[in-house]
Amino acid sequence: MCTGINRDVASMGEPLPLDLSIIEGMKFVDPHIHMVSRTTDDYQALYDAGVTLLIEPAFWLGQPRTGLDSFKDYYSSLIGWERFRASQFGIRHFCTIGLNSREANNEPLAEQVMELLPHFLYKEGVLGIGEIGFDDQTPAEEKYYRAQLELAKEANLPVQVHTPHRDKTRGTTRSMDIALEHGLDPQMVIIDHNSEETVKEVLDRGFWAAFTIYPFTKMGNERMVDIVQAYGAENIMVNSAADWGISDPLAVPKTAALMLQKGIDRKSVEMVTYTNALEAFKVAEHIDLDLLNQAFTSDPEGKFEGNTILRGGQQPRLNKGSIIIS
Repeated sequence: MCTGINRDVASMGEPLPLDLSIIEGMKFVDPHIHMVSRTTDDYQALYDAGVTLLIEPAFWLGQPRTGLDSFKDYYSSLIGWERFRASQFGIRHFCTIGLNSREANNEPLAEQVMELLPHFLYKEGVLGIGEIGFDDQTPAEEKYYRAQLELAKEANLPVQVHTPHRDKTRGTTRSMDIALEHGLDPQMVIIDHNSEETVKEVLDRGFWAAFTIYPFTKMGNERMVDIVQAYGAENIMVNSAADWGISDPLAVPKTAALMLQKGIDRKSVEMVTYTNALEAFKVAEHIDLDLLNQAFTSDPEGKFEGNTILRGGQQPRLNKGSIIIS
């Protein structure tokens, strides 16, 4: 397990060498990771690092979708193929479904998506509505953010909120204000992509504060250590996002290792990297949490819509320690 991660850490140029043996045997949840942008190698590395469950929010694909069918196919992949693909590596895959803030600005298409969403919100594997919220903080973004908050209330589902990259503090405050206006319990709302400037208000108002550990931007894991030391572990969780850009799918276990190495107690680390996410997303309503203490083994002969990730009847593992590709 540790060899592969150490290689990744070294390539990132970490200023402090990580003792990754310190997380041996720990389990992790990544509550915001876009596996549609990752390879099967990443699934294998996540499993080896102790990630046993992940949550994949619906998001934008780097360029605008041009029709409703592309949304339908994408949502279907999150509850279908991607869930199957994760299972082949012993990882439980869940998702949140929503209209992202960027594409909310295409109002004619957004109206069609809003009619489509209720058909997916009650599907197996869907934990909530997300990621939704603000990008440029336009009137259209606010309109569809509010509409999706109403869907969340009706379905009694948690909401995963994307806070804007620009003018983040104002956008974060506004996101919370609107959620409260719509009568949502702050404990049903995960405010994501937090920073040092937003965390105190989010926690003081009773919302969940999620942090995306991202190379070179958003939140580094050394800064994350400082936040947990300052605010504690209550209502805080970390994720990797691991989207189409420069990102690290192993950000959660790496952050856990750094926290332990920096002297944060194990219980707090487990809260930030495992149990808080399970509570925030009400995972216990979808799966017996005791099952998470057991290895998850999928049927190696299983297929999805007649397709498999395997070739020639192989097991879903790859030995990358040899130069020979056999």
